Amino acid sequence: MRNLKSKSFLFVPLLFLALILFSFKKSAPTYQIALLKYNGGGDWYANLETSLPNLIKFCNKELKTNINPEQAIVEVGSSDIYKYPLVHMTGHGNVIFNLQEAENLRKYLIAGGFLHISDNYGMDPFIKPQMKKVFPELDFVELPFNHPIYHQKFDFASGLPKIHEHDNKIAKGYGLIYNGRLVCFYDVECDLGDGWENQEIHNNSEETRLKALKMGANIVSYAFTLYEKKQ
Repeated sequence: MRNLKSKSFLFVPLLFLALILFSFKKSAPTYQIALLKYNGGGDWYANLETSLPNLIKFCNKELKTNINPEQAIVEVGSSDIYKYPLVHMTGHGNVIFNLQEAENLRKYLIAGGFLHISDNYGMDPFIKPQMKKVFPELDFVELPFNHPIYHQKFDFASGLPKIHEHDNKIAKGYGLIYNGRLVCFYDVECDLGDGWENQEIHNNSEETRLKALKMGANIVSYAFTLYEKKQ
């Protein structure tokens, strides 16, 4: 009788431990988002500290996603890029892809990956020639306001919101479309990444930051949906 009693006392904590381990396993992140590290001297790390982490936190709350709260950093030519359904790229200056990097990025995007480029001001004349190395047959096209990327959970009837003023120009969203699929979204004169950062960094209003986060969440939602379809 004493034996049975001691076994039952042992069983309860073991069961409790198993439930805890199961809950941790169940809540393990489904995906991770990466920041793209590139050569050429441009500041790929421009919004490193708070931008993507804030967007991820917003998506996990509003979209009920299960994204790893810690962003990854991945180099253009690394095979690790295939781990991430979405890669974010930003900066102010020069960008250079060598042939191996361009080919690796091309294969990643064709395989189902998604690239979001956010011009942090000054990136535009450099990134376009480099993306031509990736897709020589494609040109960036301005996406119409009825494109699905503007109408995921959050509705942007007039396209990209204006987040950060640069040259008094309208914010525009461009895309590279491969075989009918949007593989790269490029925001210009908008600076979504700045809008995702902590408020004290750029002193953007909460309304402006919320617009940036909502549009960012739309990009994540769109990219993840396409990625899952390709798997």
